[in-house]
Amino acid sequence: MTDEDRLRRLLGSEDLAWLVLRVRQRMERGTPLDTSVMLPDATDSQRSAVQRLLGRRPVPGRALTVSLPALDRLLRDSGASPDGLPAAIIALTGEVIDRRVVAAEQVHAWRLAFGPLREAVAGRPELTEWLGELDRSGLVRRLTGTPPAAVPVLADLAAVVRELPARGELLGGFAARVAGRAHALDDGRPLATLALSAARALSGLASGSGAEWRREVWASVGILRDELSATVLTLGLPGTRTSATGRALGALREDGQPAVLTLRQLVRDEILVQAPYVFVCENPILVSTAADRLGPGCAPLVCSNGQPSAAVLHLLRRLTADGAQLVYHGDFDWGGLRIGNVIFDRVPARPWRFRAADYAAAAGTVPRRGHALRGTPVAATWDPQLAQTMAKTDRAIEEEQVLDHLLSDLAQ
Repeated sequence: MTDEDRLRRLLGSEDLAWLVLRVRQRMERGTPLDTSVMLPDATDSQRSAVQRLLGRRPVPGRALTVSLPALDRLLRDSGASPDGLPAAIIALTGEVIDRRVVAAEQVHAWRLAFGPLREAVAGRPELTEWLGELDRSGLVRRLTGTPPAAVPVLADLAAVVRELPARGELLGGFAARVAGRAHALDDGRPLATLALSAARALSGLASGSGAEWRREVWASVGILRDELSATVLTLGLPGTRTSATGRALGALREDGQPAVLTLRQLVRDEILVQAPYVFVCENPILVSTAADRLGPGCAPLVCSNGQPSAAVLHLLRRLTADGAQLVYHGDFDWGGLRIGNVIFDRVPARPWRFRAADYAAAAGTVPRRGHALRGTPVAATWDPQLAQTMAKTDRAIEEEQVLDHLLSDLAQ
């Protein structure tokens, strides 16, 4: 039985606290105590304390070395700790937890927590890499903290994953149906963050941020955050007779009238467009002018109306999935190049009279009115020469100034 009074007289002084701490740390790591420990820059009082403890002569130098096997024998022989050094450390500092055991228990607990999600992803190769990265990144651990806290979140995430993609369901209704709470997928909640990453993996969309990007990601898997406020302006899309939206598109095309489509229609309705090319512009004035001048003879045209909304990008992806080649034109200014970068980054489009040579040609033929370029220059990802040419000429050319050239392409 440990003699705590004698033990504290032997090892309880402040000058030996470093030695007790070193031994305890080795025990916590599960490291054997069959070695020596060293204090590289010991004080005189620390050296004297070790000399009194072990009954040995001083050793020259500042480093202080203590043999743990020798200390173990001393504690046993003195009767201070008949069970040796480990029992002495526990008596002095409290129960020692083996960190290796704790770590192994944590690994096991996390494996169990991820179990329902692994089952939900099984047989879905498009989510296998996502699940592996989710585990490796530690995102679940950062969002939930502990395995017990993660269990309900990952169970709900598994339920969400099983239901994706959906078919035009409102986010709140989907959350209530799948997770039992209408606000379970609201921004900022751990489940929403994890579910959004699964949706992005399913759709293959690039990473991003902001409310519009989140709307776009949800829409890509058939979930509507806001089904009516996100719209897209079009002209001349053929449509199909298999849905009300498709029939409406066909009727408007025959009459040469523009059509405004909501994100709800795009996600829920069949709008198959059989068109080899679909033109995409930045400004509504081109759509309006094309409707006036070309009417039913206008080629399929989609307007981004500035920075593309979730509805615009969702439509463009559906068009490319139906086999259409997208060609894009925007304003020749720094804002127009930013919008172009978004379009070309998000969908497989090609420039439509929107390269450096096109800018130079327009600058040489368009009457010299308008304004100089304003704001911070932006590189065009689709044509490295474009920004340089624009900066040299220092002149903004908007779509309105090249309408005739664009309309001639739409008429063909």
